[in-house]
Amino acid sequence: MNEGKELYGIIKEIFSINRSITGNGVRETLLILKKYLPELQIYEVPTGTQVFDWIVPQEWNCQEAYIEDAEHRRILDFRENNLSIVNYSISVDKWVSLKELKSIIYTQPDQPELIPYVTSYYNRQYGFCMSEKQKENLKEGYYHIVINSSLNEGSLTYGEYVFQGQSREEIFISTYICHPSMANDNCSGIAVALKLAEWVKQQKNRYTYRFIFIPETIGAITYLSRNLEYLQKNMLAGFNLSCVGDTREYSYVPTRKGNTITDKVLQNILKYHTDGFVKYTYLDRGSDERQYNAPGVNLPVCCFCRSKFHVFPEYHTSADNLDFVSEDGLQGSFDVLQKCLLVLEWNKRYICTTLCEPQLGRRNLYPKVGQKGTYQNSDIYSDFLAYADGENDLVDIGDIIGISSYCLIDIVNVLLDFKLIKIV
Repeated sequence: MNEGKELYGIIKEIFSINRSITGNGVRETLLILKKYLPELQIYEVPTGTQVFDWIVPQEWNCQEAYIEDAEHRRILDFRENNLSIVNYSISVDKWVSLKELKSIIYTQPDQPELIPYVTSYYNRQYGFCMSEKQKENLKEGYYHIVINSSLNEGSLTYGEYVFQGQSREEIFISTYICHPSMANDNCSGIAVALKLAEWVKQQKNRYTYRFIFIPETIGAITYLSRNLEYLQKNMLAGFNLSCVGDTREYSYVPTRKGNTITDKVLQNILKYHTDGFVKYTYLDRGSDERQYNAPGVNLPVCCFCRSKFHVFPEYHTSADNLDFVSEDGLQGSFDVLQKCLLVLEWNKRYICTTLCEPQLGRRNLYPKVGQKGTYQNSDIYSDFLAYADGENDLVDIGDIIGISSYCLIDIVNVLLDFKLIKIV
């Protein structure tokens, strides 16, 4: 099945919604996801709730925002692009001079054609965003600025889907749902996580799978404040999905420790199933992997991206649009993560059941005629068996013998059928 087309369709469906860390845009998005995944549970955490060192903020919603010139011609309208105001702007309705107007306009001077994405979650202020070119072309005079927004007691909203496997041990998938109208950051993460959840539902799984759709930072902190003890007890591996829709090199931000099973699996799959990837360090963190790996939390969650946040030039601008992501880019990210989950399902320690090498020839796993150049196809079986010592797991063996751990799944099944290995 080609999921790329469906993934792109999901992005198109949610792209135009004005989202923030709270508010109706988040709810609207989650209700769309619930159409695809009816089992998705939606939770509300009230304003003022203490979540570790943070407090759930007031809920923000924006109904309209615009700038008019003296002739009442609109030169900016929030309805045309919801990046046009500073996210979490308070209400304003007044006439201002050009000088005052420019003082509350944010641009990206090094990218003069683009509108930047600007936030001010925890400071009561207002502002507009436009291209540097548009700002430079503003004429002297007075302007009518209007932002009709609300900042009230409400709640922080997040979504969660748990698929119960045979074991209480869990694989954790997290993505953030707070960014407005940016396709790669992070409509792509939302779409890929949703399709992975749909796929997981169809499988017979060893592990339990937990998918969460949360506002970045404050959402992760809120979620951990409610679930940390359980996650610490049961999480086997975890992935934070960010910016997974373009076609540039894959990126990977490791866990703080850098040697978890999540790190091992993702690196192995990226090495053997992509044309290349960039391995960053934990010092390059920037999304919710910060919270999951914090001292005292210590969950095995790495961050998986195509072009990593902060790095690609379209990041947090109007250039991160529907033309920037593609079906192929989304499909590639889905495939990598799907392979990671399958490897985790099969990642056990195996031990050879015979002393010395088993006789592979009578099982048609070895050439019947021995001649130079005839052994290569059988090497994978003998190499696997050479390291099936009860200490190495599937990923370890893949790394040692230089092959994708995903490709070893078929090898394991053959050897299990012949009872040449057993699970430790």
